[in-house]
Amino acid sequence: MPTIIADIAREMKHLAARQRVVAQNIANSETPGFKAREVVAPDFSALLARQGGGGGRAAVARPQVAITGAMAALGARRPRGAGTMLDHDVLETKPDGNNVTLEDQLLKMGQIQADFAAMTNLYRKQQALLKTAIGRGGG
Repeated sequence: MPTIIADIAREMKHLAARQRVVAQNIANSETPGFKAREVVAPDFSALLARQGGGGGRAAVARPQVAITGAMAALGARRPRGAGTMLDHDVLETKPDGNNVTLEDQLLKMGQIQADFAAMTNLYRKQQALLKTAIGRGGG
């Protein structure tokens, strides 16, 4: 599979995961103590290295925190869901501790929809180019 198609597929999976998390945030907007979550952005350092960016020394990875035994004894726990983290881009917290703002979540959902449409269009264009290259249509 060409690299660009694999990268588009990876981005679409990331967008689907974001959509799922935003939907969970919306569903829990009235749950006392619920904290909004966001999906960890994918690490693009491998893509940059493949494209020659940074001369092979690209470092874009988000730092990861390991929960030690002492941290767990103090009550620390891993966030629910792989690749999710607490959303730090919140504007308000309700008196019950819930920090989900429906307006923010709906704006995120709109951005996800726009990004997914862009990825779908890139995929279609890539497929048309491949069809043209092998002589099966296009135009």
